[in-house]
Amino acid sequence: MGIEAKTVEDQSKAENMITSTLKTLFAVAEQYPNLKADQHFTKLMEELNGIESNIAYARQFYNDSVLQYNTRIQTFPGNIFAGWFKFTTRQYFEIEDLKQEVQ
Repeated sequence: MGIEAKTVEDQSKAENMITSTLKTLFAVAEQYPNLKADQHFTKLMEELNGIESNIAYARQFYNDSVLQYNTRIQTFPGNIFAGWFKFTTRQYFEIEDLKQEVQ
């Protein structure tokens, strides 16, 4: 689903699925102290945390840009040009609230 995602909504769903999978992986790792102590696994987890942080930053940057764009095409004088060129508002990149506990 991730690579084939064409719309913001599809991309959001794909990211939710990846985030959920990572949370499951972290929860499983907590149950295996030997695995947590392994250097390679620890490095992998650190890299995954870094990637997840980068994705969160990119999502926030995108949403800030969409906010500015939507505001400009809805306020004067931008709304005049937006009407002429048929600019429409864009969707925010939203993710599910993944507070559910992994069992």
